[in-house]
Amino acid sequence: MKLMIALFLSSTLISTGALAQDHSNHGTHAKPAVTDSAEKPKADNANPHAGHQMEGIKTQAKEPPVNHDEMDHGGMSHESADEPDVSSDMKMDHSQMDHSNMNHSSADADPHAGHVMPLNLPVNAPPPPEAFDGPTHAADQFVGEEAMAASRAGVARAVSGTPLFWFQGDRFEYRARQGEDGYLWDVQGYFGGDLDKFWFKSEGEGSFGVPIESAEVQALYSKAIAPFFDVQAGVRQDFAGPDRTHAVIGIQGLAPYLFEIDTALFLSNKGDLTARFEGELDQRISQRLILQPRAEVNLSAQDIPELGIGSGLDSLEAGVRLRYEFSREFAPYVGIEQEWKFGGSRDFARAAGEDPSVTNYVVGIRFWF
Repeated sequence: MKLMIALFLSSTLISTGALAQDHSNHGTHAKPAVTDSAEKPKADNANPHAGHQMEGIKTQAKEPPVNHDEMDHGGMSHESADEPDVSSDMKMDHSQMDHSNMNHSSADADPHAGHVMPLNLPVNAPPPPEAFDGPTHAADQFVGEEAMAASRAGVARAVSGTPLFWFQGDRFEYRARQGEDGYLWDVQGYFGGDLDKFWFKSEGEGSFGVPIESAEVQALYSKAIAPFFDVQAGVRQDFAGPDRTHAVIGIQGLAPYLFEIDTALFLSNKGDLTARFEGELDQRISQRLILQPRAEVNLSAQDIPELGIGSGLDSLEAGVRLRYEFSREFAPYVGIEQEWKFGGSRDFARAAGEDPSVTNYVVGIRFWF
């Protein structure tokens, strides 16, 4: 290395000549003289120390020119000359930093962002009392109660004004029992809208080989008094036995727990007052298999000997039917039903040679359209 430096200094002194003066005694820094004949170094061969001030030629020797062809560029930093030179001790290794606790949100971000706030909401709590302070119909405050009542009634009439026809054979069955086997029908239907309907019903029973025991037809006007209840009024005509015509008033609908009920009070043209209560419940075993318990109670305010009816509790029928719905409109069924007569009705039955307690094994069809 010393030999190379000596050769470089010698070649430099020979090419430029002797120095005009000794710069060793100058207090200021001096630049080496450059003759016009000296070639300017190309940009690729520029001295990497160009621009550095020298303490003096005699006290500090120049470094030899760098051969870029022999340099290892793999470890060189090619950063821009305009960027400040950052010491390696000051450079940060971001790969080793723990960013999990750093807040990367802006200064304007919500300081509570990312926090999970507990929600202490009431579970199944009743509405506050003030929720019911307002009127039932808010429009009444602006239009008036009378005007809005008339408007709501008009809408109800328009919605329920489209008449529909519906017919159902609730029980249409064959009855196997001790003695003569029998039959029974129980059908009903209506024509009308949601609020007002013409309702008709027919029911009767008998034994094969003998005259019909009982048969009746009812024609009723039905008026909705609640979402699931209708009040009904009309007439009933009996066709078997003594001729009777009855005035009818009753209620039919769906009671809580899905009990279908049909109650009626009858006043005959002879002044006889009787009552009937029917109730049934559909218990679904599956989507198509339904078990239906059913009961019917008949009452009378007085004895009616020609009809074989005693005062008080006349008769009770209780049974159960199991039906399978091949479709909603068609369902065959099997079942069992027990009939009892009480009080004076039992006495009238025994006097006529009839059994006051009868067990019926039934097979039938339920349908509607």
